[in-house]
Amino acid sequence: MAKPLEQFEIKTLVDIPLGGLDASFTNASAFMVISVAAVTLFLTVGMRRRALVPGRWQSMAELSYQFVAHLVRENVGTEGRRYFPFIFTLFMFILFSNMIGLIPYAFTVTSHIIVTFALALVVFLGVTLIAIIKHRLRFFSFFMPPGVPLYMAPLLVPIEIISYLARPVTLSLRLFANMMAGHTMLKVFAGFIVVLGLGGIAPIAVIVLLYGLEVIVAVLQAYVFTILTCLYLHDALHLH
Repeated sequence: MAKPLEQFEIKTLVDIPLGGLDASFTNASAFMVISVAAVTLFLTVGMRRRALVPGRWQSMAELSYQFVAHLVRENVGTEGRRYFPFIFTLFMFILFSNMIGLIPYAFTVTSHIIVTFALALVVFLGVTLIAIIKHRLRFFSFFMPPGVPLYMAPLLVPIEIISYLARPVTLSLRLFANMMAGHTMLKVFAGFIVVLGLGGIAPIAVIVLLYGLEVIVAVLQAYVFTILTCLYLHDALHLH
């Protein structure tokens, strides 16, 4: 029986030594490329005809666009429109990476902390840079909530700074943990089916339910990552 954590192993497909670094093309790299290609194909095919009465693919593409546009509008405001392409790209990449990972024998790139942390770090550095460029030194007032007595600053400022610096960690851990835990459970129950053979009707029923739950979690985690990005961007643009 296969080990439940074996599905998360990074395997080298093309060995690329670059000086003292290992820049090999791995299964994780391959599935990130596949995710980007799948998003591109989905949007290109969906919007190719631009019909007045949209078909199934065009409706799905338009709904994806409108869904993220609504998130940006409601959580960032009109100033967030210029950042919509990045947020839309982020949502679609995470969503397709999560969904592709549910295909049997596929690889889930968002189940690796290095991938989710890289995404979270890009968001964190981006919104911090936006805030500093827009507000300059006033940006540091973010760490001192308005209306708080000055004598509370030595206590509150360190707490606010730690909370702010923890954003990329919590953002990445949430996505990574949910993807890894769900896929591990699916693998465990799939192993029971192999061992029990025809007697594994109960595990089959459970794994079908778990698979449906994982589809919901895959969509939900893409949504959570995106809406938190919007909230962080709102803080960067408006401070308090």
